[in-house]
Amino acid sequence: MIDDSISMAAPLPQGALVTVIGGAGFIGRYVVQALARAGCRVRAVSRHADSALFLKPLGDLGQIQVVSGTITSDADMAAAFAGAAAGVNLVGILAESGSQRFDALQAQGAGRAARAAAAAGAHAFVQMSAIGADAGSRIAYARSKGAGEQAVLAAFPGATILRPSLVAGPEDQFFNRFAGMARIAPFLPAISGSSLFQPVYVRDVADAVVAALNSADARGQTFELGGPDVLSFTAILQMISDLTGLERPVVPLSDFTSGLLAKMGDVLPFMPMNSDQLAMLKQGNVVAPGAKGLADLGVTPTPLGAFVPAMLERFRRGGRFAKASA
Repeated sequence: MIDDSISMAAPLPQGALVTVIGGAGFIGRYVVQALARAGCRVRAVSRHADSALFLKPLGDLGQIQVVSGTITSDADMAAAFAGAAAGVNLVGILAESGSQRFDALQAQGAGRAARAAAAAGAHAFVQMSAIGADAGSRIAYARSKGAGEQAVLAAFPGATILRPSLVAGPEDQFFNRFAGMARIAPFLPAISGSSLFQPVYVRDVADAVVAALNSADARGQTFELGGPDVLSFTAILQMISDLTGLERPVVPLSDFTSGLLAKMGDVLPFMPMNSDQLAMLKQGNVVAPGAKGLADLGVTPTPLGAFVPAMLERFRRGGRFAKASA
C-alpha cells in the first residue's frame, strides 16, 4: 500500500510512482515523458518490456522502470500497480487482429486495470477512451470503449475519463499513413469526405493526463480533447497533399465504393480503413458542445500548423529539405 498521507484530493507529490499501462505505445511514450518531467517515477507496462527500453532515457537515471505485463492478466495488473500512487490506462486498438480483441482489451482490460489500481490504494486514475465511446453503440470499437469507461468508473469512481479526437503526432497512424499512401498512389481517396475531425496534438494529450492526475476537480469527470482546428476528412487529405508537395488530387468516393473498400479492409490490414472505422468516421469525431475539454485542464490546444508541416517533411520528394508547395 502507498503512504496514506497522500490525499485523494492532493496533487501527486514529487517522486510519486505512477503506473502507465501501454506506456510504449504512440500516446504512451509522451505520457511517460510528461510524467517524468513532472517529477514522478514511472512504471511503464508493456507486453514486451524489451521493446519498451527506449522509454528509459526519457527520464533521469532510474526514474522510469519498464516491466512486462498484459492487461488481460489479473496477476500482471496486480504487480503493475503495487505501490503506485496513481495509474493511467492507455491500452487500445483500432482494429481487431488475432488474440487482440476489442472487448478483452478495451472493456474487460480497462476494468481489470482500474480494479488493480484501486486494490493497490492508488489515489488517481486516468482512462484513455475516445470521442464516440458508447456502451450501447452498434459499432464494436465504440461499444468496447464505452463499456471500458463503465467498468473503470465502477471499480474506481474517482477516475478521470479522457476522450480524445484523432490524436496527431510524429508517430501517428493517420497523417503518416495517408502521407505514405500519397507517395505511391496517384490520388488520395476521400472516404466520407465531409466527416469532421478535431485533431489533437499528442503532447497536449499527455499534458492533459498529467493535469488530470494532479487535479481534484478532474476526479470522476469526463473530458473530450480536441485541438483548435476542425477540418473535414477531405480538407485533411488536401493538407497532406499540399504539405508533402506530392500534389495528389483528393478524390471523393461514393458510399458504395467506400463500403467496398472498408469490407476489403476487414481482411486486408494495408487498406486505409475497415468497416468499423468507416462507421465511426461517418459519425464524425469532434468535441461535443458544452463538453469539458483541454482548457478545463489548463492545457492550451496546439494548432495543426505548429507541428504537422515539420512532421510531414520526410514525405516530400527529395526529403525534408525539399521545398513544399505554396
